[in-house]
Amino acid sequence: MSVERLRLVTKVARLYYEQGRRQPEIARELCISQAMVSRLLAVAHKEGIVRTTVMAPLGVHGELEDELKARFKLKDSIVADCAGDSGDQVLGALGQAAASYLHATLRPNEVVGISFWSETLLRTIGSMRPKARPGGGHVVQISGGTGSPAAQAHAARCTKQVASLLKAEAHFLSSPGAPETRGSDLGEHLARPETEHTTSYFNRLTVALVGIGTVRGAGLLGEKRNIFSVGELREFEELGAVGDVCLRFFDRRGRSVASSLNDRPTGVTLDQLRRVPRTVGIAGGAAKLEAISGALAGGLINVLVTDRMTAERLVAGSSSSAGGGDVSFKGSHGPHEEPRE
Repeated sequence: MSVERLRLVTKVARLYYEQGRRQPEIARELCISQAMVSRLLAVAHKEGIVRTTVMAPLGVHGELEDELKARFKLKDSIVADCAGDSGDQVLGALGQAAASYLHATLRPNEVVGISFWSETLLRTIGSMRPKARPGGGHVVQISGGTGSPAAQAHAARCTKQVASLLKAEAHFLSSPGAPETRGSDLGEHLARPETEHTTSYFNRLTVALVGIGTVRGAGLLGEKRNIFSVGELREFEELGAVGDVCLRFFDRRGRSVASSLNDRPTGVTLDQLRRVPRTVGIAGGAAKLEAISGALAGGLINVLVTDRMTAERLVAGSSSSAGGGDVSFKGSHGPHEEPRE
């Protein structure tokens, strides 16, 4: 390309990018056609005269989000900026980030499933803004308010609140109740018309919102004792469970733990979650690394909302296991620590 041609390309690029001139103005000033201006701008990019650089604002972690998506084959990832990696600070940051993501991405007529067994989900609901226009669609309770009547009422309130925010129809999943509920009672309960109506939506979900719990859960997951005894929770751990989604326990590869206890809760199954087009897992903090890793490995979620430090550890862990084998996060919590949900 001649020096004269390069000079014209550079002049057009400077007028457009440095001075903010519009293409028709440039065409008139240089006595060339607007089509020529457009072609010269394309040449400027091709020849490296103009180079586009995206400068992420402070607190936005685009590259880290892209790395999470690539390494774990996610549909999307959202990394919340947070100074620490535990406690109330993480919960607040995750709730706000997840609420913003949902506000931007939820479309009219979605069928949204929500599990209430998660502190992060409660923070998300608390940070959500109501939709300006009627959204239609459905909000489905996908984990039963199993256990105490207070837990059941709490689950119903969460479902109703999200439905109100999205201007959607709510569908509730009542529970047979106490931890001693066993096979025949549960089967009877699932056959009730009102329960069947709600569970019929499980295979129609377009979005599922879930937390990721640990076996030694405190906070809301401390309420597991409404469903499982301390000894039964210990049994899950001995069988290799590292976490749960919707009170369905899984191992470090995201496989359902082989125990009849895993069939006790009322709600969506892990296989049903895998078939949801968009399952959003909202979790973070050092104590959750192994559980989040297991959920990712098993394809239980395909969108992750987490904090920066957890995201960095997940990427580092997946890098160290690139040669094969499982990702391990030994030492992420002590033997007596009960991480918050």
